[in-house]
Amino acid sequence: MQAVITDWCNLVNQLRKLMHYHKSLLQLIFICMATVASAQVDQQRATEYFKEAQALCERDNGRLWGISICGPMVILDMQTKTIATSKTAPDETRPRLLGLVNAPIQWGGETWGAYIWNDVAAKSPRDRKELFLHELFHGIQPQLKLGAAAGTPEHLDLKEGRYWLRLEWKALEKALRSSGRQRKQAISDALAFRKARRLLFPASVEDERGQEITEGLAAYTATVLVADSDSDAIGSALDLLVHTERIAKDASFVRTFAYFSGPAYGLLLDASSPDWRKRIKNTDDLAVLLMQALNIKPGRKASIAAARYDGAEILLSEQKREEDRQARLNELRKTFVEGPTLSFPGGNHSYDTRGAVSLQGIGTIYFGPFRASGAWGKLEAEKGVLVSSDGSFRRVAAPIKSDETTFSGDGWKLYLSPGWIVKEGERKGSFEVVKE
Repeated sequence: MQAVITDWCNLVNQLRKLMHYHKSLLQLIFICMATVASAQVDQQRATEYFKEAQALCERDNGRLWGISICGPMVILDMQTKTIATSKTAPDETRPRLLGLVNAPIQWGGETWGAYIWNDVAAKSPRDRKELFLHELFHGIQPQLKLGAAAGTPEHLDLKEGRYWLRLEWKALEKALRSSGRQRKQAISDALAFRKARRLLFPASVEDERGQEITEGLAAYTATVLVADSDSDAIGSALDLLVHTERIAKDASFVRTFAYFSGPAYGLLLDASSPDWRKRIKNTDDLAVLLMQALNIKPGRKASIAAARYDGAEILLSEQKREEDRQARLNELRKTFVEGPTLSFPGGNHSYDTRGAVSLQGIGTIYFGPFRASGAWGKLEAEKGVLVSSDGSFRRVAAPIKSDETTFSGDGWKLYLSPGWIVKEGERKGSFEVVKE
């Protein structure tokens, strides 16, 4: 009898385990289904986003830049390949960059504002509207001849570069909050801090200037067109500048500084020289235009002026950040420069700039979701990709696992196109993608 009871108990336990297994399996399936569903482009929400962006650019009606920034828009989710368009999609192959970047793309003979669904869906209403208008402005920049070539201003990840940049932003914040003589004094201070930084890094002046023309003007345009009034636009620009101080300890401004500087300088120009947008060229410097409009010069003693903007506190925070940064740079060099790596050619890519780290003279490492594509194939990465300073190559950490056309390592996966192979590099344990 005891044996029968034991067998029965074992059977019950097995059934319980089986039921628990199936329950867990069902839960996993439901989680996966929910994840896919949340990733899919929501057609109703996408239509609402298109309408609100269209309404904003129609409200402007070309007044800001002399031509309308309105254009067709498309949102795609790369994971599910679901798509939404503001008008009927062209009857031709989707562009390779679609779903990889927030940027203007060419499709069916037109310039479309293209957006990544996850980016769009995660933003606040104001940030979402500004994203849409930002990219629509990029679509008309060639017509305005306001696209300036610019390299990566890596000096903005160094203590001295960041110190003077943060002081410049603090002075711009004060200028936007004041008027008359006080505004002029704050702008003079901002110009002094800008000059001090550029004297330290003369080789990067053009990179800064070009970024402000290309990205700064797009950020300014989005800020102005989304705002309901001049004071609302100033409030948005101030929010951006205040936000930089909140995130300064952990943020890299290498790729993002123009998003903060552009709206501030643009709005100050609006107040001092309303027709500046009709005269600006892609060779201009926003700060120089403001200096000329107000007939002022940079303050003579930037180091003394710094005391008016908590300079000592900013310097201490940058010194501490630099100490932490050097320790981290040593580890990153071991991983992306000295250790085994896989390098592949440049191409199109999208990435999250938050938390990016620059290796001076080598490149910038991006740690958020990174997507790249080119003739060689495509890359999906989550844990770090080094983009060289000149843009000629990207690099991820080895080791590599392969199934002939698919290669993977810690946090990345590479899909090779036909005719391309991975071969051993010059440095032991490293590899590179080359044409067969």
